[in-house]
Amino acid sequence: MPFKSLMSLNSLPDEITIIPVERPIQGRVRAPGSKSITNRAVICAALAHGTSQITGALDSDDTRIMIYGLKNLGFNVDADWNKQTLSIHGSGGLIPKSQASIDCQASGTTMRFLTALVSIGRGQYVLDGTTRMRQRPIGDLLNALRTLGVEAEAKSAGECPPVTIRSDGVKNAEVCIQSTTSSQFASGLALVAPCMPEGLSLELTGTLVSTPYLEMTRTIIESFGGKCDLHNERQWHIPPTGYMSQNYIIEPDASAASYFAAAAAVTRGAVTLEGLGRDSMQGDIKFCTALEQMGCTVTWSSSSSSCPSITIQGNDLKGIDIDMNAISDTVMTLAAVALFAEGPTIIRNVAHIRDKETDRISDLTRELQRLGAIVDEQADGLTIHPAPLRPARIQTYDDHRMAMSLSLVGLRSKGVCITNPACVRKTFPNYWVALDDLVQTSR
Repeated sequence: MPFKSLMSLNSLPDEITIIPVERPIQGRVRAPGSKSITNRAVICAALAHGTSQITGALDSDDTRIMIYGLKNLGFNVDADWNKQTLSIHGSGGLIPKSQASIDCQASGTTMRFLTALVSIGRGQYVLDGTTRMRQRPIGDLLNALRTLGVEAEAKSAGECPPVTIRSDGVKNAEVCIQSTTSSQFASGLALVAPCMPEGLSLELTGTLVSTPYLEMTRTIIESFGGKCDLHNERQWHIPPTGYMSQNYIIEPDASAASYFAAAAAVTRGAVTLEGLGRDSMQGDIKFCTALEQMGCTVTWSSSSSSCPSITIQGNDLKGIDIDMNAISDTVMTLAAVALFAEGPTIIRNVAHIRDKETDRISDLTRELQRLGAIVDEQADGLTIHPAPLRPARIQTYDDHRMAMSLSLVGLRSKGVCITNPACVRKTFPNYWVALDDLVQTSR
């Protein structure tokens, strides 16, 4: 750093070395729009009757790939990425094209949601992605689609993409889906269920993971006029209401905001996260509660505030024992904070993150050890024992969260070099500039 002179990701070098701060960070930051909300809202808008206006949409690889996929299926989408606005002309519950080939690249939400989406079409659809995407299992979703009368085939070993869907419309209205690998399988089916002929009775089996994302899905379905009746957390009934167009505002991304909250924690600084509060639909907002357990002071704005915010004040940190299943996208961020805590930090119940952009348990363990930490890897998590840190050239495995999380270590420890910094474009293209804006007065 500094990165303010860099006008695009194409200007970034192959690697960057983080310069430690000289004093605690003080500042305010507003994270970009939520990727998870954006990619759910655009599915509902595409299937709706009428034209939806979506504001605050995230501009990133994952959201652009989703919009590319929708356009490839014949949906009419006008995107003004500079203004973070999307105008989506809904199809009234139909898939416009009967044939399409979609490159989902490294976007898991695009692969899972569009696989479910095309099942209500009539025709043949092929979805493929990167080498890593071809290693990420999707068989649980395909099995559910087969139960619904759709022909679904995965070409890679272990029921991994590329995926071919041949459909003449959904024939059944009841299905069970295994939810141990990813909550996105159930979310994908639920998002298209209001446009199925008889709706869908959906039963979630196995160990539930990332359950706040399921609640997010339900909330967004209802925001666009659908209904989602819960008999319990495992049994959903979604009637065939269809969707109606909406003017929809995307709230800031709580996962992205976690990096700035963690920056306050590791530097003993104070950072205010704008646009987020207790009423956020994103489960990752509870990362702030984890920081509080580690010793930070967290102040939430009034629940009645029209401009919600959260302020994190860093203090002496202590290790904790924490189940992070519900906030698993922030595991690597918490691991970075744990390096500066007194005593070990134990992260549990996140076996499913081995199937993310990289194996986020084994590869995180390797990079923390490279930094000098003592780390015990478990099947479903890891234990981090702080130790004197040393300079390290961090491998990011083309994983945006690895790059952003471990960059925070460099705010306190000299010689932390991040390789392939441009991988952050997947969810937060402006990350390096935003981080520099926050810390520049502390150097």
